[in-house]
Amino acid sequence: MVNDKMVNPIVIAIDGYSSCGKSTIAKALAKFAGYTYVDTGAMYRAIALYTLRNRLTETADIIAALPHILVGFIQVDGEQHVTLNGEDVESQIRTLEVGNQASRISQIREVRAFLVAQQQAMGQAKGIVMDGRDIGTVVFPNAELKLFLTASPEVRAQRRFDELLAKGEKPDFDAVLADVNDRDYRDTHRAESPLRQAEDAVVIDNSLLSREEQMDKIIAIFQNKLNGQMTK
Repeated sequence: MVNDKMVNPIVIAIDGYSSCGKSTIAKALAKFAGYTYVDTGAMYRAIALYTLRNRLTETADIIAALPHILVGFIQVDGEQHVTLNGEDVESQIRTLEVGNQASRISQIREVRAFLVAQQQAMGQAKGIVMDGRDIGTVVFPNAELKLFLTASPEVRAQRRFDELLAKGEKPDFDAVLADVNDRDYRDTHRAESPLRQAEDAVVIDNSLLSREEQMDKIIAIFQNKLNGQMTK
């Protein structure tokens, strides 16, 4: 854990494709640094769950519902859970259906503006790790450290396939791979804040890296950033 009072806290933005382990890495890095972690993907998933529950399919209806949606975070047994209007919905938002809906609603300008404003407010005090699709390009374009995670579609589909199996589901690998490719296309081709690598982001391809190897690499990058801050 980083606790040197001579080092100013920074904003760490982590972007990348689906099933690259962004949230896992962001949580671990936040814990190491003693920073606050914010899962922006969970925020979109919470709104997606609301639209599914209320059968909102028209863009105008989704926009009209935004003032009635309150997304927050709570700690449960040391883990961060997302809440929707005060209800812990952490388990409900982790399905393929909600993930696909989140990818769709994230293309709506008003939805993005609604959540980006909240995310930027969370990062004003710095000392934060935030992961998503547009953190280093839109939410925090001036973040002191930007990481961009990637891996081959096949590797990411296998990870998602294994997650679903662990949950007791019976996924079809080809369907999971198709879903990964579909989400990649939507994320990179949407009109509003498409997924793209920030020019000053450090790219990490974790296709062949273990979680431990990836974490060691990222911690080294983070510590080098702080060391550079101290020598200025």
